[in-house]
Amino acid sequence: MSLHPVILSGGSGTRLWPLSRAALPKQLLPLAGERTMLQETVLRLAGLADAGAPLIVCNNDHRFLIAEQMRDINVSPLGIFLEPVGRNTAPAAAVAAMHLLKQDPDAVMLLLPADHLIRDVAAFHTAIGEGMRAVKSGHLVTFGIVPDAPETGYGYIQRGAAMSDCGAHLVARFVEKPNLENAERFLASGDYFWNSGMFLFSCKQFLEELGESSPGILAACEQALDGGQHDLDFCRLDKVAFAACPSDSIDYALMEHTHHAAVVATDIGWNDIGSWSALWHVGDKDDNGNVVRGDVFLEGVSDSLVRAESRMVAAIGVSNLLIVETPDAVLVADKSRAQDVKKIVDYLKGNGRSEHEFHTRVFRPWGWYEGIDLGDRFQVKRIMVKPGEKLSLQMHHHRAEHWIVVSGTARVTRDGVEELLCENESTYIPLGTTHRLENPGRIPLHLIEVQSGSYLGEDDIVRFEDIYQRG
Repeated sequence: MSLHPVILSGGSGTRLWPLSRAALPKQLLPLAGERTMLQETVLRLAGLADAGAPLIVCNNDHRFLIAEQMRDINVSPLGIFLEPVGRNTAPAAAVAAMHLLKQDPDAVMLLLPADHLIRDVAAFHTAIGEGMRAVKSGHLVTFGIVPDAPETGYGYIQRGAAMSDCGAHLVARFVEKPNLENAERFLASGDYFWNSGMFLFSCKQFLEELGESSPGILAACEQALDGGQHDLDFCRLDKVAFAACPSDSIDYALMEHTHHAAVVATDIGWNDIGSWSALWHVGDKDDNGNVVRGDVFLEGVSDSLVRAESRMVAAIGVSNLLIVETPDAVLVADKSRAQDVKKIVDYLKGNGRSEHEFHTRVFRPWGWYEGIDLGDRFQVKRIMVKPGEKLSLQMHHHRAEHWIVVSGTARVTRDGVEELLCENESTYIPLGTTHRLENPGRIPLHLIEVQSGSYLGEDDIVRFEDIYQRG
């Protein structure tokens, strides 16, 4: 039985606002180290016996960022499957299992969220080895984390009888997030473990049992995969079929119904980084218990997390705070209220604002753009185009654009006429002109764009040709 890692990268990480946003969620950010959470998840698979290349299931909007992050660590995924809409973990796992079975009738999939921290990689590999033995004996395996506190933010797994052929136990029951009294009782008993959301299944057995407990999910996923299309490095699931799929987690759709659930209890230095207080808990602290990143000055500050992304942050005489600065938003909260950060995101959505979705720097497959200034009938942006990349051939109904090259070389097409621009040169794109920007050079192209017109929204784009096959 060969092992196939499947990375689920569909979360939004709303409790880590303002750093985590819909267009750049926590799994694509370097929260606990120099590499992103997704990259760390993939890299910790190195050295795992009989493990193949990872299969990634992700949000359609994140596809180019994920592909680029994999290139940065020299990993070629088995595939990147794109969900047109979010439908929780059970449908994502079902699509992955169906694909793997077409290539390997004995495939075992290791399901891993893309946004978890695991400090003890050796113990993690050992736990997977124990889980493989349980899978070979006909069990569906989940991994329970040995608790070190009466945590009320996690679901729990109660272990049952020990299995004779491996270090796993049968699952006695799954328990919803408890109140503090029950969490303390679970911790004292020694028979309850945090539900990590990591699983190990025979693809064949998983699909057979999912078909019994949740036939609607199985049928919809079959249609979504059969009707999917491949473009570039991606497999795009059929939108209509996948949107019709019931939304459910693996726990609810399968694990609470099966008679073959097993749990491997493990102590691997695990944390799901579900809030800023969790990141403080696992971070490297100074002598006063502070976790600090960026240009920060502290005086008389204790037990706080202070993170500066774009400018200096100073704090004096405070304790137990979360202070997170980004170019367009600042969060200040008591550490005990970390879970309430989601209320800010709900407020932003409800009031039609964009700060829950985008940063000032917005990444695109060709590079990025960043807002500098915005006023009545004008907007100023910084633009970076990667070497060899090009924007779509496009036109705007409501705005004209001025481009000034700061560094690098730009190839500009206007109504079919090409010109090359070098450093300190500029051009003008009148309203209604068909145009394209390219970087033909070997270094990044940086330029300043000044837009003027009656409407400056990003949806004022008519694309005629796009190498990235965007709509």
